[in-house]
Amino acid sequence: MSTATPAPGQSIMQRDHKVYKGTIAYISNKPERKGQERGREFYTLVVHGDGSRTITVHTEIDDRPSVHRDAVYSLDKNWLPLDCMMRLTVGDKFMGTGWMKFYDTYAECETFTATEGRVSQRYALKAPLKTFQNHAIACDSWHFKHYDIAKGGIQNIGQILLSSPDHRGATGPLFYAISMQLGYVGKEKVTVKAGTFDAHRFQFPGNKELPTEHPPYEIWTTADGEYTFLKGGVEGYMQTYYELVEFADVTPPKV
Repeated sequence: MSTATPAPGQSIMQRDHKVYKGTIAYISNKPERKGQERGREFYTLVVHGDGSRTITVHTEIDDRPSVHRDAVYSLDKNWLPLDCMMRLTVGDKFMGTGWMKFYDTYAECETFTATEGRVSQRYALKAPLKTFQNHAIACDSWHFKHYDIAKGGIQNIGQILLSSPDHRGATGPLFYAISMQLGYVGKEKVTVKAGTFDAHRFQFPGNKELPTEHPPYEIWTTADGEYTFLKGGVEGYMQTYYELVEFADVTPPKV
């Protein structure tokens, strides 16, 4: 496609989007490993002029067997999932790669994994998905965009799909369906290594629909409507803590 001729008074350069970069540290809270870094996550987020967004996330978990995951995940202007591409390495060996696409009445997945080989999935939906769990911590906070703070209490946002039922996202990628419940604690001022922010404190009360029940999980997000992940902690056997240690607006200047 050739470069379009700009309208009178319009620059040839189109920079209607915003770009953010962030880093999240994974820290153990177990007594014998208290404060030890056990992984990290690097991401680039592009928010387009129409409100849609795409995040590119690289995740590293050092605990054996190590997990490396790359995901490119897109939402529409209403924060509803559009598509996701993923590649997964476990124990420093290839585990799987796949592509997911979401529609109003179904979702489809084309994947190849070391365990299952070539797989095509078509999953019928009762309603358009509000969110998708790709296991990137940076995206965990986005689920709460669909929580009604004015209503409060524990809210079930309905059926969602995961790329893996494993708590570390270390299988697949393949669709796995559960329902998602969300809770709200309140508004706080939060300081993390990336800075000080007005924040909402949310909760995942736990989920028994997974092969192994996920322990309760608290998350603090920015209160600016962007639901940027600030920090979080998982209880139970996991005893892990996540913190935003770097965050920057790297949007190119308008011309």
